[in-house]
Amino acid sequence: MLSEFLLAEMGRLGTQGALPLHRQLYEALRRAMLDGKLGAGERLPSSRDLAEDLNLSRNTVVAAINQLSVEGYLASRVGSGTYVNDSVPRAAPGRPARASAGQAATLQASRLSVRGQALAHTYCATELEVQPFTPGIADFSAFPVTLWQRLQNKHWRMTYPDMLDYNDSGGYAPLRRAVADYLRVFRSVHLEADQVVITTGTQQSLELCARLLADHGDTVWVEDPAYWGAVKAFMATGLALHPVAVDEQGINPSSADHAKPPRLIYVTPSHQYPTGAVMSLPRRHQLLATARAHDAWVLEDDYDSEYRFSGPPISSLEGLDTDGRVFYMGTFSKVLYPGLKIGYLVVPKPLVAAFKQAHYDLNRPGQMPVQAALAEFIEMGHFASALRRARQNYGERRQCLLEALKPVLRDGPEGPSISGAEQGLHLCLRLPPEVDDRALAQRLAQQGLTVRPLSAYCLARSDLSGLVIGYGYAPLADIERCGPLIAAAVRQTL
Repeated sequence: MLSEFLLAEMGRLGTQGALPLHRQLYEALRRAMLDGKLGAGERLPSSRDLAEDLNLSRNTVVAAINQLSVEGYLASRVGSGTYVNDSVPRAAPGRPARASAGQAATLQASRLSVRGQALAHTYCATELEVQPFTPGIADFSAFPVTLWQRLQNKHWRMTYPDMLDYNDSGGYAPLRRAVADYLRVFRSVHLEADQVVITTGTQQSLELCARLLADHGDTVWVEDPAYWGAVKAFMATGLALHPVAVDEQGINPSSADHAKPPRLIYVTPSHQYPTGAVMSLPRRHQLLATARAHDAWVLEDDYDSEYRFSGPPISSLEGLDTDGRVFYMGTFSKVLYPGLKIGYLVVPKPLVAAFKQAHYDLNRPGQMPVQAALAEFIEMGHFASALRRARQNYGERRQCLLEALKPVLRDGPEGPSISGAEQGLHLCLRLPPEVDDRALAQRLAQQGLTVRPLSAYCLARSDLSGLVIGYGYAPLADIERCGPLIAAAVRQTL
């Protein structure tokens, strides 16, 4: 009976969200027609009868019927009643009217492209939630929220109409100048403020470079093990990933790698993610020579460059470039807070106009009042103060974690060792290749400790095992309490 079907369908809809009653009835009637419960040309019960059968007000029923009539599902005949329009498609014979939940999920998944399926199931963000010891996460709990709110309110009060529009100049000019001054002094980047393009972060910088510098199917060299965000950015833009092994001096192309010449080379030379390797000076010159030989562009992600705890700061790769082949990128997320979503891309001079135009056309950049607040935050010295405090806090946490892991470290090439502890917000506990680091990480997860297996970052390699352990988001007390638990789990595994 139609009324029973409608009641059941409305009951199902009512459990899925707060749809108003007239909308629930509209959906139930529409489904009845599409599923063949109401065939083409069939007469509907009167609105009075439907209201009585369904225990609804007549206004509710009339509203649903009127909407279906407007959309062409129903047609009214004067003095006769309301009928299902002849143009409403019928359910295919021999086929279920509506797929089950499992069938629907399979159908939807099958509609993803090959690239879409890879993006949906490779390095899923749900595995990277903020937890103590998650690598790559900064502690933004100490961010001066009150000061930041005051600066934002100031610029919202002063906002001119053009500050509320899209921006086609690459970003707020005072912020681009502040970024240029910072990079020139602290990272030895050779640039002018006009070369800085403000983006929403490293992901957008990577995608912009991939779209403007390479065509679909071009080869991009990526470090192996690799930063998952870069892998996804290149997958999404249709590039062919070619993993190049990383050693203790950074990316190390072999003769086999050179047989697949790159259009782009993506590197994290200051603190390789995830191994923590710092690219040596000879390797940097070698990489630039390789880029020159293949006429390739180098994408320098200066990841974690702000946090160096021992030895002098490492200058940027861009500072060594004499050919204008290096695109330098960074973000404010690791010093301020992730949701700020402001990063920067330094573009070689001949390509600045093209990048600004494409950035405007593809991304419609805005958030000018926020950029203005950040510019003043930097100019007033608050960014430098926040950076100093963060270095001190992270330095203490790093040292505490090193002390906790010291009992399991052994001398020799096959023993557990630490890499990448001189800089950044994480370190890598390297384990013998035969150790199942995924199983070890899973055991620690059962204790509430989120660390990452090194092998999970590998694209083509099978010779690496270890734990990537973050200390940026872990309070000192948690490290003191949980660091020995990590060491004990490693000792038990060995």
